[in-house]
Amino acid sequence: MRVIIVKDYDEMSKEAARIIAKQIRSKPDSVIGFATGGTPVGTYKELVRMHKEEGLDFSKLTTFNLDEYYGLGPDHPQSYHYYMFENLFNHVNVDPKKVHIPDGLAKNVKEFCKKYEEEIKKAGGIDLQILGIGRDGHIAFNEPGSSLASRTRLVALAPETIKDNARFFEKEEDVPRYAISMGCGTIMEAKKILLLANGEGKADAVAAFIEGPITSQITASILQLHPDVTVILDEAAASKLKRKEYYKHVDKLYRKLEEEEESSN
Repeated sequence: MRVIIVKDYDEMSKEAARIIAKQIRSKPDSVIGFATGGTPVGTYKELVRMHKEEGLDFSKLTTFNLDEYYGLGPDHPQSYHYYMFENLFNHVNVDPKKVHIPDGLAKNVKEFCKKYEEEIKKAGGIDLQILGIGRDGHIAFNEPGSSLASRTRLVALAPETIKDNARFFEKEEDVPRYAISMGCGTIMEAKKILLLANGEGKADAVAAFIEGPITSQITASILQLHPDVTVILDEAAASKLKRKEYYKHVDKLYRKLEEEEESSN
């Protein structure tokens, strides 16, 4: 696991966008898994800028979103379908036919989840999965106690998640109690994973998933077993890491290698 610690949210967003853009440029027909919530908004803004000013091409991408609130249609302002188009897809040249977002109004949820998994496999698997992390250490909507081998399914949201997400709704009562979410097992099959976290409120979860034991109570901790994970943190989110200086040292060495490789090409 590579841990990159940057100064602030803006720097985190730009670094994340740089990594995503590198993936797209090296493999234009990449399959990318997208996340929602407050954390990646800055990253998506930077990707839009790259598309408009640098010609970053999204036309050959296939995309899969991590999750969607169950009970919300694509036109609902708080649906993740609406979020993705408002924050990214409407502003780049992505092919809408290659965009996959869980159907919050699916009548047969089990059948839909099975087909979603099949679509990921049909696309060749996810090349790069973007993740955020909840304050209780969850990834996607894999709440504490979720099976670390779980697949795409309907999940009940934890009280803390409902409270955290209430800021996006008029009142807490409006937050859906269920979501369709990729499982931990699904996420772990991505070839590369990029997790973003910012703010002091995420510091405990970050320390637990990077330096603590692997446990279903902190579902992000399963990422310790993945061979290619990059974590980008601002200073506040990294504040409770015991080995923070070590991560900074290693990152400098990696960057030096990358610069040498780029200069030789």
